[in-house]
Amino acid sequence: MRDFTKGQDSLIAGSEVNRRTFLGGTVALGLAAGFSGTLIAGKARAEDPKRGGHLKLGLKGGATTDSLDPATYSGSVLFTIGHLWGDTLVESDPKTGAALPSLAESWTPSPDASVWTFKLRSGVTFHDGSPLTMADVIATLKRHSDESSKSGALGLMRSIKTIEDKAGELVLTLTEGNADLPLILTDYHLIIQPGGGVGNPTSTIGTGPYKLASYEAGLRSTFEKNTADWRSDRGFVDSVEIIVMNDNTARVAALVSGQVHFINNIDPKTVPMLKRAPKVEILKTAGKGFYSFLMHCDTAPFDNNDLRLALKYAIDRQAILDRILGGFGKIGNDYPVNENYALAPEGIEQRAYDPDKAAFHYKKSGHDRPIPLRTSDAAFAGAVDAAVLFQESAKKAGIQIEVQREPEDGYWTNVWNVQPFCASYWGGRPTQDSRYSTSYLSTAEWNDTRFKRADFDKLLLLARSELDETKRKDLYRTMALTVRDEGGLILPVFNDYVNAASASLKGFVDDIGNDLSNGYVASRVWFDN
Repeated sequence: MRDFTKGQDSLIAGSEVNRRTFLGGTVALGLAAGFSGTLIAGKARAEDPKRGGHLKLGLKGGATTDSLDPATYSGSVLFTIGHLWGDTLVESDPKTGAALPSLAESWTPSPDASVWTFKLRSGVTFHDGSPLTMADVIATLKRHSDESSKSGALGLMRSIKTIEDKAGELVLTLTEGNADLPLILTDYHLIIQPGGGVGNPTSTIGTGPYKLASYEAGLRSTFEKNTADWRSDRGFVDSVEIIVMNDNTARVAALVSGQVHFINNIDPKTVPMLKRAPKVEILKTAGKGFYSFLMHCDTAPFDNNDLRLALKYAIDRQAILDRILGGFGKIGNDYPVNENYALAPEGIEQRAYDPDKAAFHYKKSGHDRPIPLRTSDAAFAGAVDAAVLFQESAKKAGIQIEVQREPEDGYWTNVWNVQPFCASYWGGRPTQDSRYSTSYLSTAEWNDTRFKRADFDKLLLLARSELDETKRKDLYRTMALTVRDEGGLILPVFNDYVNAASASLKGFVDDIGNDLSNGYVASRVWFDN
């Protein structure tokens, strides 16, 4: 499925073209200025960071077609590069996902969350020595709001009606209330550039902790420390080198041999071997992304909710977690939100594998023919094997699933969002609103289960502008139950992100629901010798 972070999704999905996955969190209102080590969290904060050294990252997710224009960023390599040289207005707390100040030091919403006022941080300079100004911020946001920009953040920015400087403060007026606006501004495409990047979008002149020294698309990039960085709680190594390593075996070999200090996208099957390697540490982060099977609610035979329920009870979630993910994940419950989201629903009974209930609903549906399930490892790593496991568990309920393996090439064009029953993968979103709006709103372009309910749409819009978190949580719980019990999503597992590093590398922050320490890995870590 398509995505402006296709590399992040493909870390686990293994697909060529994916869909939106970006940064996690919850809403924070009227935050005051100042940092207190927000980038150095948890266990990492227990040690004093050491400075110096040359950090080498071996990363999957780069291509020779990559561009340094942040509007076009996709993939884990560019995701990491952007956070080295640039900053956004807002960041997210690695522990809670709440919005935190960055280039904007505070913000305040109107009572209906439709007008937001931001105070910009003073005394910040770009890499070329020029000061950060309101004009730069406005130009950046307007560039990514321009329909002709083809920015990966365009869909997020469409809800912003006006972007204005009012008495030295940034005022954003929305078409409708949105309590999550600060988190929208964490999107890594929205790196603030001089003049908004309009004249030279690929210059990589930013306010980040490192300056780009060299760049070969799809091969290698190097960075040197920004000695005028406006923050002291990041950028501990002297220099950074990113080497694109799309081959899984090559990445593992490079880490074990000491050629690099950090690698991403570890195949769970290789974890036991890596654990035996000296001076290698496995880094696991619980994610918001999930493996799934999708049914079109408006297409026979899946327009019958009893058949949909039969298939939901007929899948053995634990078997998929153990055998496909190697245990690196958590069981899903047929709605697209887990505990890594703020205001996640509580008290919803876990749906378990139950052949008897599956058989009951299957008989009630009246369906008695084989059900074609299209799958490919383009959907996610192990999707074909997962479909076979599904086929086997459904047999015990008298349900015959025909597994149809599709070519990886063209899967996201010819199968996903086209065929009525298929395997798929979704990365996480920063908020429940963005998760549901992307693929469950009736008018959503990527409504890949054809779940179209006016009552659900109303709940979504109510929750979006609700600033009272208790009321908002109740609305989200109702929405989750509706999708779980009446939708076309079969969600057996949420996947973890699995990376690995040299034991000499310290300070890795387990950023809630996000891979690569939310893209900040290179500016958060340090060497212990």
